[in-house]
Amino acid sequence: MSISYWLDRSANGQKKSYDAIIVGAGISGLSTAYWLNKEDPSLKIAIIERSRLAFGASGRNAGFITCGSVEHFNRMINKHGLEQATAIWRFAQENLRLLKNEIIQDSGTELQFEQNGAYSLAAQDNEFAELKNVAETMAKLDIRTQIFDTLEIRKHTGATNFVGGIKYLDDASVNPVALVEKMASRVKADLIENTEAFQIREGEDGMRTLKTDRGEFEAPMILLNMNAYSATLHPWFKDKIYPTRGQCLMMQAVPRFMDAPCYANFYLDYFRQIPSGELLIGGFRQIEKETETGYSDHITAPIQDALHDFVVTHLPQFKDAKVTHRWSGIMGFARDGEPMVGAIPEDPQVFFAGGYTAHGIGLAFHTAKSLVDMVYGRSVPDWLSARRF
Repeated sequence: MSISYWLDRSANGQKKSYDAIIVGAGISGLSTAYWLNKEDPSLKIAIIERSRLAFGASGRNAGFITCGSVEHFNRMINKHGLEQATAIWRFAQENLRLLKNEIIQDSGTELQFEQNGAYSLAAQDNEFAELKNVAETMAKLDIRTQIFDTLEIRKHTGATNFVGGIKYLDDASVNPVALVEKMASRVKADLIENTEAFQIREGEDGMRTLKTDRGEFEAPMILLNMNAYSATLHPWFKDKIYPTRGQCLMMQAVPRFMDAPCYANFYLDYFRQIPSGELLIGGFRQIEKETETGYSDHITAPIQDALHDFVVTHLPQFKDAKVTHRWSGIMGFARDGEPMVGAIPEDPQVFFAGGYTAHGIGLAFHTAKSLVDMVYGRSVPDWLSARRF
């Protein structure tokens, strides 16, 4: 990060002191503040945000609180083995339980929270056969799934031209910005928005100084919750968390017919009808995979056209609906596809969590809890620890 002389607002500003400074006011940063509050209510915490609350990927996603699709579980088995894949899935299940108990509570309607499961749809017979095989493995692990044929998929989701699908029964969805705002209302911290951090320095007496365009902040520890933007503040992340663009579009509301969110793995996309009837669809990054990287949140015609064409082909209820919004968000993809918590090797008082790889809402609350566990000397799962790098 850099700051122009003309934009620098730090001149003659006094250094502000805290017990902990969090960088990033998305779901990861707010979750970290929440668990720090639970650990020690007396802590004086600052949350530094370059833009405003939930303005990054936390406010630009599809609102899935998900363990991942059935195909995602299959990929994790192939990559990590059954034991670790199951541990990661259980971790995401616990993330949802914690969110419900700690944050959502009786505010489900206010947050547009629904726990109706999520479908993994198959466009071809061989894909459906593979999904059914994975569902059998999940059943042996007491992970609740249900198999649906073509007609049942059409009945429950309105989606056409699919041969069938598997529904994981315990996934959920939410208004992601409302969720982060709810967290903010439960957190005791100074939220300092529109403030760009661009350097961390080691100070005197074990303090760390965060230099920003609004002056300097100091604390004994700094916690980076920047996900995709981690490498802009510290070079350690350059080969570990990569900024990756994801695109979405929203279509005007029609009477609600879809009973749960969907993944269409053959097309690598995801979609859901939100409670007010609009359709939200995202994905198709593979069309321009080589260019869907970096920090620019622009949209591109090939991906936006593919999203719209998918709707026309598979969701006839929306074929005449107007597109109301098109947007993108920058996600943090980890080198091995799994999130990480840790401390910068050369500065153990700078902690971090990130690398959610498109599953931020499904992982960040529990990951932040693990980060705070680590800060206070408690163990975290090996697969989550950044020491694996």
